[in-house]
Amino acid sequence: MKSKLSWIPNTLTLGNLTLGFVSIVLSSEAGRFFPESNQPFLLSGIFIILAALFDGFDGMAARALNATSEVGAELDSLADLTTFGIAPGYLMYKMILFDFTLSIGDSNLTYGILIAAIFPICAAYRLARFNAAHDPGSFTGLPSPVAGVIVGLFPVSFHLDQIPNYLTLPAFIVIALLMVSTIKYSKPQVAMRGKFTKERMIVIILGLAILFFFIGFHRIPWLLYGIIIFYVFSGIISLIIHLIQDYKL
Repeated sequence: MKSKLSWIPNTLTLGNLTLGFVSIVLSSEAGRFFPESNQPFLLSGIFIILAALFDGFDGMAARALNATSEVGAELDSLADLTTFGIAPGYLMYKMILFDFTLSIGDSNLTYGILIAAIFPICAAYRLARFNAAHDPGSFTGLPSPVAGVIVGLFPVSFHLDQIPNYLTLPAFIVIALLMVSTIKYSKPQVAMRGKFTKERMIVIILGLAILFFFIGFHRIPWLLYGIIIFYVFSGIISLIIHLIQDYKL
């Protein structure tokens, strides 16, 4: 069963990779076929968010079908690097960092490329570290899908001129560095595994549908941002608490 059904989670992983590639292509079209339009950035961000769903489902499918494999694990890392490392970095470059240039004589050096490159570099290092050794009960560093979705949600939730660059860029760099940090983050899937029956899942889905209806679907990105930011700070707060406890000891 394991070898015959491994194509199912691997297909979901390749779906993640495909959506990441489409996100990159859409970002590249900004200013070319869509002058003075943020539509490509919006779509690019949406594809990163959709890819995160595929990334979550491939692991669930592999465990449910007992179809985990070393090939699947490596494939997942390559897909995550593309979708949650390269795609968000390129999206941020096209949205904001493209205009960061330094005049040298008669030519301009776009140093925004170097800033954008921080994201895929950190994602690559984090994924390599995860493959080498990882704690089954927690993540070391912010998971790359979470970091990628934070960037992907930006054009979905805001207009590009709503938030000044002196806030956007530090946040972008901090999120990238959190991926390679040693801060411990909980694994929600571990905590929830085995606790959800079909009846509970139906209740949760209905509850979410009612919640989305009352808050309005246009506010869903804000809700997602709130949940993700809470998750990001949960690891930081946990680290601070442990440092205070160690200091007292």
